[in-house]
Amino acid sequence: MKAKKTFSNWLTERYLLIIRNEENFAEKRFLGFTYAKFFLVSFLLFVVFMLISLFLTETILEQWFDPRHAQMQTNKQLVKLTMELDSLSEEVRRKDQFIALFRGFLTGETDSATIDSFRQGANISRNLSIDLSTNPIDSQFRQEFEMAGQEELLGLSGNSELQEIFLFSPISGLISRKFNLQEDHFGVDIVSKRNEPVMAVASGTVVLSSWTQETGYVIAIQHNTNLISIYKHNAELLKKTGSFVNGGEVIAIIGNTGDLTDGPHLHFELWYKGNPVDPEDFVTF
Repeated sequence: MKAKKTFSNWLTERYLLIIRNEENFAEKRFLGFTYAKFFLVSFLLFVVFMLISLFLTETILEQWFDPRHAQMQTNKQLVKLTMELDSLSEEVRRKDQFIALFRGFLTGETDSATIDSFRQGANISRNLSIDLSTNPIDSQFRQEFEMAGQEELLGLSGNSELQEIFLFSPISGLISRKFNLQEDHFGVDIVSKRNEPVMAVASGTVVLSSWTQETGYVIAIQHNTNLISIYKHNAELLKKTGSFVNGGEVIAIIGNTGDLTDGPHLHFELWYKGNPVDPEDFVTF
């Protein structure tokens, strides 16, 4: 009578797996195994597979599909953009304050001490802003200006950067008074026909469009490369503060307004990097 096979015998019973050539049935390879070894190897492979799957789930796959991770990355980018926006907003605020002080200084409402205090507190670079302390209205600054030395300012007219800029003529006419630093005349006076339009010498932003007691209706434009053009004694202003104008665009009408005038004309000034330059060196009238 055949002995009954137990489970233990079934696990430990040895088997031989033979691989033969299909054409000649020659033995190529063989492998001896038992079911116990088979189940053990299968279990170990399953454990390794699960560990790898768990690792991928907690690392790579989590980064790809986990909404919390995506939200975290989005929050980081949002914080970074918010900080950059705050920095830009602060820079715009300082520039607006700077322009407001510039207008106030031209109208005599702001003194040079306030300008210097603001520039030092806001840490504004001289190369990126206009040195408003050179306003010809302030007689106290004129004395400081003369003490600083006029020879250095006279050399600005040869600046190659400014000479490369094409400037339109603000008006057609005859020059009745020339640029003269010794006489504190920081521009040229141009006599022209009545109601002649005044044009912007280059594209830029209007930083001042107002009335002053001495210069009447005055308009100033901030251009690129730290250049400002100023037009005084107008009969009427056609552009408001903050407006963008193109080179050659009409911005005012020639007039005879203000105390410092003796007839209809345009007083035109060019300020480069905070210093006055002779307009005749760069504009053909």
